Amino acid sequence: MNLDDKYHEMTETPVRRLVLRLAVPTMLSMMVTSFYNVVDAAFVGHLSTEATAGIGISFAYMLAVNALGFFFGHGSGNYISRELGARRRATAATMAAVGFFTPFFLSLAVSLAVMPNLTTLARWLGATPDVVPFATDYLRYIVLATPFMMTSLTLNNQLRLQGNARLGTIGLVSGAILNIGFDALFIVVLKMGVAGASLATAISQFICWMLLLWGTTRPESVHVSLRNFRPSFRAYHEILMGGFPSLCRQIFNCVSVICLNHAAAKYAAPGCEASTVAAFTVVSRTMTFAYSFMLGINQGFQPVAGFNYGAKLYRRVRKSYLFAMSFSSVLLSSVAAVLFVLAPEIISAYRDQDPVMLALGIRVLRYQCVTFGLVAIPVTTNMLFQVIRMPIRSTLLSIGRQGSFFLPALFILPYFYGLQGVVLTQPVADVVTCLFSIPFIVWIVRKLNNGMQ
Repeated sequence: MNLDDKYHEMTETPVRRLVLRLAVPTMLSMMVTSFYNVVDAAFVGHLSTEATAGIGISFAYMLAVNALGFFFGHGSGNYISRELGARRRATAATMAAVGFFTPFFLSLAVSLAVMPNLTTLARWLGATPDVVPFATDYLRYIVLATPFMMTSLTLNNQLRLQGNARLGTIGLVSGAILNIGFDALFIVVLKMGVAGASLATAISQFICWMLLLWGTTRPESVHVSLRNFRPSFRAYHEILMGGFPSLCRQIFNCVSVICLNHAAAKYAAPGCEASTVAAFTVVSRTMTFAYSFMLGINQGFQPVAGFNYGAKLYRRVRKSYLFAMSFSSVLLSSVAAVLFVLAPEIISAYRDQDPVMLALGIRVLRYQCVTFGLVAIPVTTNMLFQVIRMPIRSTLLSIGRQGSFFLPALFILPYFYGLQGVVLTQPVADVVTCLFSIPFIVWIVRKLNNGMQ
């Protein structure tokens, strides 16, 4: 398939069939990638509670890397999608190069700056003294792999927003499967502990990066070439407009994890700090896996919306949006129901030797499942605004769940209810974010019905 065939596919195939066709490989890649995080935590969980807490602390750094990867990937990818819809391929190729090489050079500098200061970083991320050694062990190889982790996300999003989710899936799924195998080798066979989990992630991320680069060389893809790397104010302005909502969302995800780590340790029973942080860590990994179901649907919807918006086919944009929102809401509610019922088995799979972590983890997981089905509504709306270049509205929605509503709740609720307030923070933020998104939904559906007049 060449780029002309891709254009006709994206603008003429029935919307529901097209969204699902693009969503299936994306959902698979998101699920497998999230699942290896679950397996990673499960392997480490059988080492000690402190080790589990250590990878939870390190997760905040990985979220910061993800923030920049998604920023450049969504910023450049959304622009590429619209340009391909308008059949301007030369500008799409320039943006692909700028969107890839800029974060590669930036992340290389970040990696060199962070490596000598791992202990300080671990403490800043919320590690208690007994957790610091495990957090630094996990951070060491993750920091070295930062350039490949960041630009893998960029490449995957560029491919996905061109409608080539299958190529992105090959890279992500291969990396995730290898990571699980390397976990078994380095942790179980070679007895490398937390450092083994980190090394497994670093190696698998490099292999994933190589496969994604190969995906950009295929005929149906916009090639990433150094000769097209022509940085300009306009290019970075477009990346900012298209990627700023993702950057804000990911930064607030990072900040929320750091604040949650500190709050969990602060309100834990004396002597149970590591167990409490570990409980929130395993629930976070589990809910990230559940979130991938919905995210896969929405990431299949985004290139459909971007192509058709660029081609001025606004009714197709509306159909794809409403279908993606309703389908992902039902799917997410179904997944949440299963997690609610199986909560004891899920948490004990991470670590069943710690009764404090087990009891708290079950409670946190079930509270979050109650409101989890609402998450798809603001997320789908945010993704629509992002791909059609409405950054202010998209940013307002993107920072709600883990920022505007989560952080105030995290400071207010524990003040009155202690640790139970920390448990309630995410469900409360989910409800408020959903209500906040309703006026945005009404406005954009009317605009699309009227041909964006």
